[in-house]
Amino acid sequence: MKLGVLLPTFQNNADQALAFAESAQRAGIDGVFAYDHMFPIGSPERPTLAPMPVLAAVATRLPLTVGTLIARVTLVSTAQLVEQFTTLEEIAPGRVIAALGTGDKLSKPEHDAYGLPYPSPDARRALLHDAVAALSPRMPVWCGAGSRATNAVAREFGVALNLWGVPADAVRAEVAKGPVTWGGPLQGDVDATLSALDDAGATWIVAGTPAPLDALEAWRRTH
Repeated sequence: MKLGVLLPTFQNNADQALAFAESAQRAGIDGVFAYDHMFPIGSPERPTLAPMPVLAAVATRLPLTVGTLIARVTLVSTAQLVEQFTTLEEIAPGRVIAALGTGDKLSKPEHDAYGLPYPSPDARRALLHDAVAALSPRMPVWCGAGSRATNAVAREFGVALNLWGVPADAVRAEVAKGPVTWGGPLQGDVDATLSALDDAGATWIVAGTPAPLDALEAWRRTH
């Protein structure tokens, strides 16, 4: 199982994100990931950084895998989204993960604030389908888990389904259907949680912010 961390991108500049990526590299982390938000959920007054420039900056400095968690298919056109990932792949060949999702009611206020359309669930799934179809032949793709119909997109293309914050038993149930990755906050007994997710069959875990680098490094040394 590979280990990833989410970068601290709810900032005015990329200094903290780049420094954290360097710390992750030293800790033996496999990859760093970035949110795709116009502002943090529920906090429109706070800043955020666009994911692609930050990931590109990391990729030019460090040999880490870089990816989104997750890039919403509703914020730019499918053609733009594909081009963004294609460009990132040219910067970091073989080191890009395109984690894609449809968004949900929690992300709708971002659309409203910036006057962006918020398509129906079926329309968002159609956009996800088109983006996965375009990107999955080029690089690893993950689909953010949602409804059964959304999850079916991942299974149709044989790409990983990314589950957020679920217990290991839920991971094990989905692994029976196809590849699974896991993202979310790591709290409590980090070693036990990581071992349970590993045993359940997750291929990646991506720790949410603040990611416990010391605990991740300790688990890596023994597994």
